[in-house]
Amino acid sequence: MCGIGGIVGFNRTWPGDMKRSLQVIGDLIAHRGPDDEGTWIDDAASVGFVHKRLSIIDLSPSGRQPMQGVDGSVIVFNGMIYNYRELRNELSAHWTFRSTSDTETILAAYARWGEDCLERLRGMFAFAIWDGNRLFCARDRIGIKPFYYTVVDGTFVFASEAKALLPFVPAIEVDEEALGEYFRFQFTLGTKTLFRGIHQLAPGHALHLSGAEPQTRCYWEPEYTPVLKLSDPGAYQDRLNTLVRDAVSSHLVSDVPLGTSLSGGIDSSLITVLSGGSIEHAYHGTFNEAPEYDERAFARVAAEEAGVDLSETVITAADFEAHMAGLIYHLDFPVAGPGAFAQYMVSRTAARDVKVLLGGQGGDEIFGGYARYLIGYLEQCINAAIDGTYKDGNFVVSAESIIPNLGVLKEYKPMIERVWKDGFFGPLEARYFHLINRSAETEGLVDFEALDEASVYERFRETFLRDWQDKTPAYFDRMTRFDLLMFLPALLHVEDRVSMAHGVEARVPLLDHPLVEFLNTVPANIKFKDGRLKLFARETFGKILPPIVADRRDKMGFPVPLKEWASGACREFVNDHLLTMARSNRPYMNSEHIIDVGGKEKRFDRTLWGLLSLELWYQTFFDKSADYKRISTLKI
Repeated sequence: MCGIGGIVGFNRTWPGDMKRSLQVIGDLIAHRGPDDEGTWIDDAASVGFVHKRLSIIDLSPSGRQPMQGVDGSVIVFNGMIYNYRELRNELSAHWTFRSTSDTETILAAYARWGEDCLERLRGMFAFAIWDGNRLFCARDRIGIKPFYYTVVDGTFVFASEAKALLPFVPAIEVDEEALGEYFRFQFTLGTKTLFRGIHQLAPGHALHLSGAEPQTRCYWEPEYTPVLKLSDPGAYQDRLNTLVRDAVSSHLVSDVPLGTSLSGGIDSSLITVLSGGSIEHAYHGTFNEAPEYDERAFARVAAEEAGVDLSETVITAADFEAHMAGLIYHLDFPVAGPGAFAQYMVSRTAARDVKVLLGGQGGDEIFGGYARYLIGYLEQCINAAIDGTYKDGNFVVSAESIIPNLGVLKEYKPMIERVWKDGFFGPLEARYFHLINRSAETEGLVDFEALDEASVYERFRETFLRDWQDKTPAYFDRMTRFDLLMFLPALLHVEDRVSMAHGVEARVPLLDHPLVEFLNTVPANIKFKDGRLKLFARETFGKILPPIVADRRDKMGFPVPLKEWASGACREFVNDHLLTMARSNRPYMNSEHIIDVGGKEKRFDRTLWGLLSLELWYQTFFDKSADYKRISTLKI
């Protein structure tokens, strides 16, 4: 795990000092790799790499980056290849290894198989390889590790974080298309970012550069056609059990101490229990404001079952005021919800003891844990019951079977009311758009018409319907596929930034790609029978999890008492920032309504969080844009 960056000019004269330019990138991602650093430059080709190292595998100097292979190729790599030992054994006849690192395994695999090496890599990764003639870059299948780039006057510049590219773009400006998507979904749909001119390499994509413009290609996408014809659900459970255990085992490979992030939900508890013999600590964040924010009882039971010590971080209003601005700086962008702040504080605590944290991220997407899936099916069940068609097209639930499972929607009545207010029935893509559309939370605050809201829907629709031609998959698969491709990378963005801000490597075993590929092809009537959230996981692992955890129906992510803080200890802090936002006339915001939000926030609402994080983002990167331009010696 580390921070990477580079400049590729292809014999163009770099308008500045290459070494200084790489130092600028390195300084802005230094928190990602506090253990070591390195720079490599080929002046003749106008190519240079910079690396900030967090030492996890092969702690010796031989594991340093940028790493040059025996064939002269050079790599900078961020991530972890979990099958590197197996690959090393396979490649040893073709490559003289000079380290025991997973980094060199990528170089050897690229030398042996070229771009097809991506098919062999099991792990989380973002890397760039210069082979003397061209640049080859790739990002892992799910988007666990980040890769950002920009092209400036024909020169390609890349880094692990978008902020490291700000000194090199002509001007720090908002991308209106991406901003429109953010206001709708609190994440973006494509490769654009909220900074104009800065792009992200999409998950499951590779990039190569042998001229002025980068060329990208998709090397992996989720497939949902069933490939296993197992005799009964128990056989599918046996396969899931094997894959999850193998994923956790592979993710425990490390030369430094590991821990787990334990919320008390099914996913993180499962990871902690299966890791119990290899870790000593689990980490949990909590609040004292009200029982609704306190999940310590569940985390304690899971930690006891795993036989590990539980470190509990009580997060306070004072922490919120002290660290909120720093969080937004590390995130680079405003993000979906206040749980990011809680994760940030837990990572801060964990960094005192460990360098690697395993967590349960991805469980909601692969197992079907979001309440919106049930809401979507509730509407379709009513429609199908009226038409008598609910058994068509792998529909997986009926109006009769879904009723006993609706109790989990008790806290989601406002969401149901909002979604059904926008219509009823209709095309599946239109209904799911309403389920994930958060614009109602900022109604009256944002000028959506100026952001061309119609084009946002068309981009969503194209993504949601992609690859479904001539197929009749379950609605459940369509929803989870969209979330896997679009929503999950936004959550992984948070996972990466809040951990790397403190020099901690976050690993997500449930997103091991063999496991994801298997779950995608399990019939929906096994994964989501009768509309029961995470049914497949509960039935498979219920015997190894404490009943109080396995039977939970009230898990709500990582709730933060923002309402209580905003009306109490943090009132002045919140009001000051809302007033600043109103007076600053931020783009596309209706300033006259902003100041009233602080006193109207409801428990678990995200409106106030969205405004605060957006305002702090503007303050950090736009009001101080001159600072980012000043640190660069370039004249572009």
